[in-house]
Amino acid sequence: MIPAKGLLLALSATSPLAMADSGPSFDCAKAQGVEQQVCKSADLSLLDRQLSDVYKKTLAATDAATQKRLRAEQRGWLKGRDECWKADDQNQCLTLSYQTRLVELQIQSGSVMAPKAVEFICGDNSKPFTAAFYNNLEPTAAVFTYGNDQTIAISHPAASGAHYSTDGMDFWEHQGEAKVTWYGTEMTCKVAR
Repeated sequence: MIPAKGLLLALSATSPLAMADSGPSFDCAKAQGVEQQVCKSADLSLLDRQLSDVYKKTLAATDAATQKRLRAEQRGWLKGRDECWKADDQNQCLTLSYQTRLVELQIQSGSVMAPKAVEFICGDNSKPFTAAFYNNLEPTAAVFTYGNDQTIAISHPAASGAHYSTDGMDFWEHQGEAKVTWYGTEMTCKVAR
C-alpha cells in the first residue's frame, strides 16, 4: 500500500502540469507522424520546448512584416521536419532539424553577435569558402558559405580539432587544415593568411 503522501507525489508527477515540463510544446494526444517520435523522446521534447520558446521570443521582438515571414518559414520548417519519417534514423534527423532551426532563429533574432567569418583557401580557390563560428550558441554551430551557397552545421565532439556537420556537408579542421565535404565535393582547405 502506498502512503497517502507517496500517492500524491506519484499522481503529481503524471499530472498535465508536471508533464508539460518534460513533454514537447504540443499536445501529444493529438500527435501524428514524427510528432509521436518527439513525444517518446525526452531529448527531442526538450528541443521542441526550446525551439518554441525561441520562436515566440523572436516573433515578439519583430515587426508585423517580419512576423509574417517568420511564420511562413516556420510552416516550411515543420513540413521539412515532418519529412524525417523517411529517414533511416528518425531520431537523428529530428535532432538535426530542431538544432538547425534553433540556430537559424537565434541568428535571425539578432540576440547573438555575428562572429567575423574565417576565410579559407580550398583547392583551386575558384569559389570563396568562409566559416562563421557561433561558439556562444546552444547548440554550438557554424555558418559555412561556399560561393553563393550557405548552410548551417552543428558542432560534434572530436578527438582533436573542430568538427561540424549537417546532411550533405562535413567540416573537420585540425591544426589549420580542414577537410570539407560540400554536397559531394571533397576539398582540403587552409585558413587564408
